[in-house]
Amino acid sequence: MHTPVAFIIFNRPDTTERVFAALRAAKPRKLFVIADGPRPGRPDDVAKCAAARAIIDRVDWECEVHRNFAEHNLGCGQRPATGLSWVFEHVDRAIILEDDCVPHPSFFRYCDELLERYADDERVMMVSGNNFLPDGGAMPHSYTFFRFLNLWGWATWRRAWQGYDFEMKSWPSRRRAGWVRALSPDPRIQRFWSKIYDSVYTHISLRDIWDYQFAYSVMERGGLGIAPSCNLVSNIGWGADATHTTGTSDLAALPAREMEFPLRHPTAVEYDQAYDELVFNTVFSRPGSDNRRKLARVRDALSERVPLDLKRWWFERSRRGGAGGKS
Repeated sequence: MHTPVAFIIFNRPDTTERVFAALRAAKPRKLFVIADGPRPGRPDDVAKCAAARAIIDRVDWECEVHRNFAEHNLGCGQRPATGLSWVFEHVDRAIILEDDCVPHPSFFRYCDELLERYADDERVMMVSGNNFLPDGGAMPHSYTFFRFLNLWGWATWRRAWQGYDFEMKSWPSRRRAGWVRALSPDPRIQRFWSKIYDSVYTHISLRDIWDYQFAYSVMERGGLGIAPSCNLVSNIGWGADATHTTGTSDLAALPAREMEFPLRHPTAVEYDQAYDELVFNTVFSRPGSDNRRKLARVRDALSERVPLDLKRWWFERSRRGGAGGKS
């Protein structure tokens, strides 16, 4: 396997072990390991982080291992973001796996081939291993091109990562210009992404999110991702010890399936709007009662009248203990 792999780990040796087993079977020639440090006030993290890191010492195939281990906790926003920037200082492309994303063996060949095929096509900015639809969307080809990215096991190039901005500084001006309306004619999808990006921008001081910023950077530049015809990565990280995936979901441990080769390529690089809308309607849309939808629209309309920078300032001030908030 030729493509370098970036492996993001923290304090879960059990899930890290399962992803490492997949890496051992794939035998990448270069492995970049990004590890966060123990959290303050959590003495149990010390042993857990050490146990996760020790798994990397068991690389027993011909492999150039690079370690970027943080001494102190940076959080699950800054640590992956800074770690991936470090990776792309050394290589021009990489497959990226977190410690709870277990890939099917065919995922690696799929990424290898598409990273090479679209290396010089700047319209294409990432290769996803995720397809959350029960039948994969019944694609006629091995993959399609989408905008609403999924990053539970994926790959990209340095050229795409260079547009990444952790703080999403351009979002307020994009929002005022109505840029989100160009993403989809569906007002529900417009509201969905506006609310996500509002939240990420406003609460950036939490520093616990990094992937929505990458999705934003791709959408902002009119880029496309590649979605496979079947799900190639299973997220096994759902549970009480997770940061974001703490509840229950149909997406938890969704089985990874085998990609068939040779790949059947689409005839053109074109955005598949129907696929994005199908995923939204099938997986992410949560219809409620008419009253709840009306209340949500009223709340969103009121919220849009408050400048984002004011919201961000108020949130950060509250976190520091000002305005009646708790530190």
